[in-house]
Amino acid sequence: MRIQNLAAFAALAACLAPTFVSADAADDAIDARRGYYQVVKHNAGMLFGMAKGGIAYDAAQAQTFADNLKMLADMNTGSMWPEGSDNVSKPGKTRALPVAWATYPAILEKQEAFKTASANLAANAGNGLDALTGNIQALGASCKGCHDTYRAKDF
Repeated sequence: MRIQNLAAFAALAACLAPTFVSADAADDAIDARRGYYQVVKHNAGMLFGMAKGGIAYDAAQAQTFADNLKMLADMNTGSMWPEGSDNVSKPGKTRALPVAWATYPAILEKQEAFKTASANLAANAGNGLDALTGNIQALGASCKGCHDTYRAKDF
């Protein structure tokens, strides 16, 4: 029975797949990028909340959020950044500034800072509130470093 259900689902997915593909690859990339950063924001926000005392520290949850960030930081997001997916080319859809493409590969240094901060956080977040707070500032600085240069304040 399960094999039949799986086969039916696969056939349905094959029929519907073309409806999920946008006519504009840049729009698809922007949507993926925005979704990615919403997941980053959720996990980082929970950790910042714990570090600031707005959310009760829980070692297991802190470790999960930090591990998620590390996984996200290690993810290859290159396909989410095609040329023509900046805020000048796609006004109202993204805050990514054209400078990200104009100065490439400088932005990769910012990505490396995010990877390093996420790895350090994942190594320490579950070891107590002091360990979390001792590593969370580097994460914030890595986000700010990219936002200050490559992200417009508004759409």
